[in-house]
Amino acid sequence: MPPVTLACHAMATRFELVLHGDNPVALRAAGEEALGEIERLEAQLSLFRPGSEIAHVNARAAQGPVRVTPPVFSLLQHAQRLHRESGGAFDITIAPLVRCWGFMGGSGHLPDPDELTEARACVGMSLVHLDPAEFTVRFERPGVMFDLGAIGKGYAIERATEVLREAGVTSALLHGGTSSVQALGHPPDAESWKIGIEYPQAGLGFQRETPASELPAGSPGLLAAVLLCDEAMSVSAVWGKAFQAEGKTFGHVLDPRTGQPVTGSLLTALVLPSATETDALSTALLTLGANGHDQIAQLRPGMRTLLATESGGQFHVEAKGIRVSQPPGHTGAQGVERS
Repeated sequence: MPPVTLACHAMATRFELVLHGDNPVALRAAGEEALGEIERLEAQLSLFRPGSEIAHVNARAAQGPVRVTPPVFSLLQHAQRLHRESGGAFDITIAPLVRCWGFMGGSGHLPDPDELTEARACVGMSLVHLDPAEFTVRFERPGVMFDLGAIGKGYAIERATEVLREAGVTSALLHGGTSSVQALGHPPDAESWKIGIEYPQAGLGFQRETPASELPAGSPGLLAAVLLCDEAMSVSAVWGKAFQAEGKTFGHVLDPRTGQPVTGSLLTALVLPSATETDALSTALLTLGANGHDQIAQLRPGMRTLLATESGGQFHVEAKGIRVSQPPGHTGAQGVERS
């Protein structure tokens, strides 16, 4: 029986869902409910929607405690824990820096030095106070802002997958923007979903001609083919939005610890059961680069990681638990696989 496929546009990206089963009517109903959950979460978490809980916090938390719903509070606590575990490389208070560098609704520009100094003073989870007794959020000073862009999409995918599981769906694949994907069970004709990651030179993200396509590890331009079963994977990359100035290219991924765009790292991939965590930690790994690979990889048992970096014109890949391919005709790539 052919799969049921659905899609929606939310969180500034396209979400696609593929479901297998014997009852297409029930599958479609479950899929529509799952996509509806993603749209509901966008309305709750987007800093660009004036009526969202996050926008409400951003507008008022510097004046006093702001109450949020328990699920949003739990997500903020999770983000706080990931910030601590990543040594500050993942930080949902990054918004002032994103705005200062011109990436909030724009393509980017060099910041004014004084404005950058002020923005940096507004970034850091030490400026955020979470009260678990009252479910309130308070900011230490004006100018602090949340931006859940590096965790919200993964969280939405994970919640949508829970909706599918509660509806009795046992085989599904859901991805958002081809950068975060969660597998529920496995396809009918295989033990795992096989997802391809392209070389940065060939284009970033997942190679997704068809949702359940088999992607051979030797395909030209394919960096890795990753098998997923009841797991999630996120891919992060330094560009998407970028601008050139003073003879340099500046990407949109910013290091919250320095206030500067990430350099050296090109692409990361990270596999765990939780799409919330893969979304956040793939960004943290991209920010930390090679020096932080071991730190991130040791945070969760069974984590699989891949990091592509560039130094001195040389392209380098280090993978732990993910097999790296060397496509025919590709030059300049040095692959290192470590279990």
